[in-house]
Amino acid sequence: MNPRFSLIIPAFNEEARLPSTIRQVARYLQSQPYSWEILVVDNASTDATAQVVERLQREVPNLYLLHEPVRGKGAAVRTGMLAAQGEFRFICDADLSMPIEELEKFLPPTLEDFDIAIASREVPGAVRINEPAYRHWIGRVFNAFVRLIALPGLQDTQCGFKCFRAAAAEDLFPRQTIHGWTFDVEILFLARQRGYRIVEVPIRWVHIPGSRVRILHDSVAMFLDLLRIRRNWLRGRYGHDASS
Repeated sequence: MNPRFSLIIPAFNEEARLPSTIRQVARYLQSQPYSWEILVVDNASTDATAQVVERLQREVPNLYLLHEPVRGKGAAVRTGMLAAQGEFRFICDADLSMPIEELEKFLPPTLEDFDIAIASREVPGAVRINEPAYRHWIGRVFNAFVRLIALPGLQDTQCGFKCFRAAAAEDLFPRQTIHGWTFDVEILFLARQRGYRIVEVPIRWVHIPGSRVRILHDSVAMFLDLLRIRRNWLRGRYGHDASS
């Protein structure tokens, strides 16, 4: 029988953070009434990420290791989403900057009427802790471009915690073309075009040092990705049939 819930952790050189994160996640999930699995996607790591997960498999049930040789968070998430078996499939950053206890906000019975639920640090009720001001404002500028070019109305597309119902994940992720950071925007853009219900969920979020984002280089690349998403849509690359 397939699990009800799949938690997907994309991991590039995360040997230091994964033991604590996986143990915290497993303790929480073991206290829940639903069946579950944890999928760690090793994204071409050059450290001992894979070996760390293999050791943890001896103590954590339903923990699986996948390998994605194409570098990029988007590529790793796509692999995890399409390998997952759960009715609900949740992307979880390895730094666990959203406390795992917030997870209940994304699932029934707390949240019912949705296809995709995205964690938000901006909507009313959200709490941000210890985030440097410059990172916050860079994020707000990028979101302004996201709203202008691709997703009007969504306040926080880049938070790394998102929940997809299985049908939405299996429809959307095969259409994904972006392997890097902006995959979130592409998937949500496609979801909106195909009629899926997207909701923003306010969370408690704690800034954890050690982000892989290179502010200048990645900001330029992400802006160009926004233009690419719009161009792909206009050229029909995604397929314009709406979901039923």
